[in-house]
Amino acid sequence: MSSGPIEASMPGFGRRLLSMIYESLMLVAVLFIAGFIFHLVFQNTSSIFFRPAFQIYLLLIGGIYFTWFWTHGGQTLPMQTWKLRVVAADGQRIYLKQAVARYLFAVIGFFLLGCGILWAFFDRDGLFLHDRLAGTKIVRIEG
Repeated sequence: MSSGPIEASMPGFGRRLLSMIYESLMLVAVLFIAGFIFHLVFQNTSSIFFRPAFQIYLLLIGGIYFTWFWTHGGQTLPMQTWKLRVVAADGQRIYLKQAVARYLFAVIGFFLLGCGILWAFFDRDGLFLHDRLAGTKIVRIEG
């Protein structure tokens, strides 16, 4: 990927939503495999620390999944399918700090009844709340 700004258009809400649905299917598969490995390693499920450790582990796996793809080309597989890319607000590629912030804000927004997604209906640029806070945006790439 070049280091210059990416010339692209703003995708519609529906396209981003469909990409998120596809993304959720991919994420479930990734977390299923990660959960299977966790259960193989830590077999004592009766421990009081098991559930919170497992939840934190899955959040970390999700974070690694997203931040790696966002910082290495700006696209997960579903984003490639829907011709979407995450870029910085200025069109440049995003860096690890922005990717981590975007992920954490997205998780918080999701657990607050999806308010981070609904924010796009009220945002002047149509951005999700996690994009606004992290200084990123999703663009539709041509080609």
